[in-house]
Amino acid sequence: MAQGSIRHFKVNQGYNDSRADVCIAAMLPNFTRSSLKQLFEKGLVSVGDKVIKASYHLRAGDQLNVDTRPLFGKLPAINLNIIFEDRNVIVLNKPAGILTHAKGGLSNEATVASFIKKKLNDKKLTGNRAGIVHRLDRGTSGVIITAKNELAQKWLQKQFSTRKVSKTYRAIVEGVPEPREAIIDAPIERSPKKPQTFRVGSSGRPAQTEYKLLKILNQLSILELRPLTGRTHQIRVHLKYIGHPIVGDRVYGHAGKHLHLHAKSLGVTLPDGRKKQFEAPEPDYFTELANS
Repeated sequence: MAQGSIRHFKVNQGYNDSRADVCIAAMLPNFTRSSLKQLFEKGLVSVGDKVIKASYHLRAGDQLNVDTRPLFGKLPAINLNIIFEDRNVIVLNKPAGILTHAKGGLSNEATVASFIKKKLNDKKLTGNRAGIVHRLDRGTSGVIITAKNELAQKWLQKQFSTRKVSKTYRAIVEGVPEPREAIIDAPIERSPKKPQTFRVGSSGRPAQTEYKLLKILNQLSILELRPLTGRTHQIRVHLKYIGHPIVGDRVYGHAGKHLHLHAKSLGVTLPDGRKKQFEAPEPDYFTELANS
């Protein structure tokens, strides 16, 4: 496909009476449904001279025109700190403020996924999550491992799904938790009124987070945390649940300039069989508060 082109498709009998978005998804399989949806929202899909919606039902013989140019928008350059790299993986120290991957298909924001894209060595890896194995929230800094090829991605994803990786975090939280070392065992569910957030709830999925108090800072504490499960926002939700939200957590605590949550270390078995432990130093804003 020529980058930045207007594509023309003739609808065949197999797509007679099909929705336009279903047809285009089949014709442009390398793009996510969310990115193609935005083409409709921008008025870039037409039949003949008529701009159509995603729900438009096509007829065999229709001339379908799709302006794909926004799909190839150039992302800004980004330079991330590489902790380790071989032929299969790239391990990074992700700074706070950077997304792991774009949430939608049409994004002008650089991400971890866009940074590693030029280093991928497998054409099977496509889309805005190519090479992504796990994710860190935008505000969370620290160690993240990515894959360069499909075999490595599946290898690593299996370790995460079967809890064979070891993850250690550092957090600065409000107050001083008691006891000073414990496992928070509380199921996590999506919040019904704010579905982009989560909460502890009886209908949620099992979740366990181990914590240990490392240092008391006046009315704050530095904790070491080990998530024993991998639920979205797990550490943040669990710390709110016990009454000690993370400093700067605008969603589950009180807004601040920085979310003081850092993925300190990651232990994993690489696709070549080597067992590795990767570490990343805390960012300056974290150490400044920790040493205050």
